Amino acid sequence: MRTDGRGRPRLEQSRRPGKTAREEILDAAAELFTAKGYSSTSTRAIADAVGMRQASLYHHFATKDDILDALLTGTVDTPLVLARELLAETTPAAPRLHLLVVSDVTQLCGSRWNLGALYLLPELRVDRFAGFRARRAQLREHYRDLALRVIAECDGPTDADDLPFRLVESAINRRSDDNTCPPDQPWVIAEGALRCLGWAGDFEALRRGTADRLLSAPANVSA
Repeated sequence: MRTDGRGRPRLEQSRRPGKTAREEILDAAAELFTAKGYSSTSTRAIADAVGMRQASLYHHFATKDDILDALLTGTVDTPLVLARELLAETTPAAPRLHLLVVSDVTQLCGSRWNLGALYLLPELRVDRFAGFRARRAQLREHYRDLALRVIAECDGPTDADDLPFRLVESAINRRSDDNTCPPDQPWVIAEGALRCLGWAGDFEALRRGTADRLLSAPANVSA
């Protein structure tokens, strides 16, 4: 047995990736929620998958809803911060939107489990998850704001402003088949989003610029 600094001793050595028991719990829950369904997964099953007592799990999360909320929050908070930063810039909009799409899709495709699939859970309609729904809606509006700026700059179709956000979330469906995404998926989606808005610039230069910014960005933004 080992301890994690909080709660009771662990039943056995860790079975999960993660530096803390909290991270291990989230990993186990993500697998079970996406593979077996949220309503079919108990906190006991999550604790068993980690290798800890159910009582110890409650030292980290009071309820199963809290675990789900933490997983969902992790999918929107990083792109939301990046979107706010990009909206504050005054450079041409196309490179900014391209960077946001590549970064966001990279996160959705690169996570160990297809967490975006949890967006469709009927449980998210209740008040408990109003905060997550509001943050996701805000992210969508930031996408639309950047898209409208691209449209204005290239005289594109005025009714296409919601397409980039929808294309980003298409990566979730792509992962649903085999839990993988092609390596170039973020770039393909980003370029498709700009084409839908009428942008017809130099995509090679755009790729280089986005790649440079991702390399120089903090890990939590580029991941």
